[in-house]
Amino acid sequence: MKKITLKSMQNIKFAGLYLMITLLSSVILSFSTSIKLRDDNQDAIIGVWKSGEGNAMVRIYKNGDKYQGKVVWLKEPIDNETGKPKLDKNHPDESVRSRPVLGLVNIWGFIYKGDKVWDEGNIYDPKNGNTYSCTIKLESANTLEVRGFIGVSLIGRTDTWTRQVSK
Repeated sequence: MKKITLKSMQNIKFAGLYLMITLLSSVILSFSTSIKLRDDNQDAIIGVWKSGEGNAMVRIYKNGDKYQGKVVWLKEPIDNETGKPKLDKNHPDESVRSRPVLGLVNIWGFIYKGDKVWDEGNIYDPKNGNTYSCTIKLESANTLEVRGFIGVSLIGRTDTWTRQVSK
């Protein structure tokens, strides 16, 4: 029979402590990884968002593997000049100037790049008929930073959109 010494008792305690630290580290790592996966949700921008000016709401949805959005609400849906629904009258292509702004797809082509950023998309402004390159960043669960630009993103404008049904 083997004799139990003070040194062997210390080795057993050390092995137990080592096992406990290893197990605790694994649990912490698993928990932090699962939180990171939830934070990195590529569908997090899906929903209805109000523009920074508060004059329009856009529903963002997934179309295939890309994201796009359409105007689903206007603060002033009626054209003061005609008394009829607002039309896309400033579009450079005259053949589509008779389409209504309400229901218009005004953002398209976005790909999730990771780190809460969607890029390679475009945004169309029916107020002036211009289309811009665009990047969208999810700042919080209910706030988007939408940056439209020409050429490089340094030359552009950022608008803060607010989710209309809080998450």
